[in-house]
Amino acid sequence: MHNPKRWAAAALVGLALTSAAMLARAHEDILAPFKSPLVIGHRGGGSGYLPEHTLEAYALGIELGADFVEPDLVATRDGHLIVRHEPNLINTTNVASLPQFATRRRTVMLDGVPETGFFASDFTLSEIKQLRAIQPLPERGRAFDGLYLIPTLEEIIDLVKRKTKEKDRRIGIYPETKHPTYHQQLGLALEDRLLNVLTRAGWNHRRAPVFIQSFETANLRYLRTRTQLPLIQLVDADDIAPNGALTFAAPYDKPYDWVVSGRTGLFSDLLTPAGLAEVRTYADGIGPWKPYIRSTACIRVVAGACQDVNGDGKVNDTDRALLPATDLIARAHALGLLVHPFTFRSEQRRLASDYAGNPANEYLMFYELGVDGLFSDFADDAVAARVLFRLKTDPAYRACLVNNRCGRDGRGERD
Repeated sequence: MHNPKRWAAAALVGLALTSAAMLARAHEDILAPFKSPLVIGHRGGGSGYLPEHTLEAYALGIELGADFVEPDLVATRDGHLIVRHEPNLINTTNVASLPQFATRRRTVMLDGVPETGFFASDFTLSEIKQLRAIQPLPERGRAFDGLYLIPTLEEIIDLVKRKTKEKDRRIGIYPETKHPTYHQQLGLALEDRLLNVLTRAGWNHRRAPVFIQSFETANLRYLRTRTQLPLIQLVDADDIAPNGALTFAAPYDKPYDWVVSGRTGLFSDLLTPAGLAEVRTYADGIGPWKPYIRSTACIRVVAGACQDVNGDGKVNDTDRALLPATDLIARAHALGLLVHPFTFRSEQRRLASDYAGNPANEYLMFYELGVDGLFSDFADDAVAARVLFRLKTDPAYRACLVNNRCGRDGRGERD
C-alpha cells in the first residue's frame, strides 16, 4: 500500500498534472449525462426511510431519483471495503447484541479521540456478514432494524450498474474514504483498495460515473496522482454558535492528517482564497457543511444560549433564522471548483424557521444560490425541489412541458 512519505512525493507530481483546463474537461465528462444540480443520495439516498448504507436504502434512493449514491468506506481485518459511516459498528449494526462477538468490544483512539465499541478492522468480511443494520438516528423509525445485511463496495457497484440498465439512465457512486490516516496506521489503507475495486469494475477513468471524497487532504493528493476521477475536498466544523458563527473542536476542527503532520489551522482555512487555491491543485471541488454557504442564528439568546421561540418545548433549528449567504460558491466557481454541500434532511427539527417547515424551501434556496449538487437523506424531496427550480428558472423546460415534447430522463421528470 502506501505511507505518508509516498503521499508527499506523489503530491509533488500531482501538482504538475493538474490545471484548470483538466478540471473543466473532467467536469464535462462526468456531468454530461446528469441533470443539474446533482442529487447525491447521502448514505444511500433512501436513508431517511431505511437503515443507512444498506442495499435496500441505495435501491430506494435510486428509485426516488438520486443521480449518485454515496458509499462511505471502511476496511475489514482481511482488507475488504465495506459500506459504513464509521469504523465503529456499535451505532449502525446489531453487533452489540450478538454474544459471539462480545469479546470484540474495546476502546481505540479514532482521530485522536477515544471511542468504545466494535470496529470493522477487528472483523473479517465473513463475520461482518453475520451482522445486520440498524437505524442510528433516534427520531427515525426502527421497524427495519435487523433486516438488512452490511454491503461491500462491490455489491453497491453491482446494484448501481443493474439499476442503470433497469432505469435507462446514468447513475453514479460517490465514495468517501472514511478516516484514511486511521486506516493507514492499521495497515489497511483505503485508497489503492478503492482504486483496485473501481478498476475491476471498469470505473477508474475520467468518464466513469464516480466522484471520490474525503475530509482529509493527504490522501486526496495521493489519489490525484493515481486516477483521473474527480476528487472532492470535504470541509467540516463542529457546531454553530448562537450568533451563526461556526465553531471548531476536535475531531471536527481540522483534517486529521494535519494533526498527524503538525500542520496548524482549521477546516475553514480551506475555504479562504488561499485555501481554495490550494484545494484546486489536487481536487475538482469542495463539499462544505452547508452553514459555510448560509448559516443560521438563534432568534432569541439568553445568557449565551438559544431559546425555544416556537413553544414546542425543544431548542433546535426551528428556533433559528437564516443569515445572509456567503460568497463561497462564487469564489469556488471562479477557480473552476464544484460545490456539493451536505447534509439535507427533511425532519422538521432540522429546518430553520425561514423554511416554514417545508424542506423544499431549503433545497430551492441552495439551488438558487448556485450549488452544483447536494447530499440528501431524502432523494425524493431533493428531486421534487429540483423540478420546481427548473420550472422557475428554465424557460425551455417550461415550454417543453407545455408542448409535451420533453424526453424522459428516468426520474419521472421530463427533459
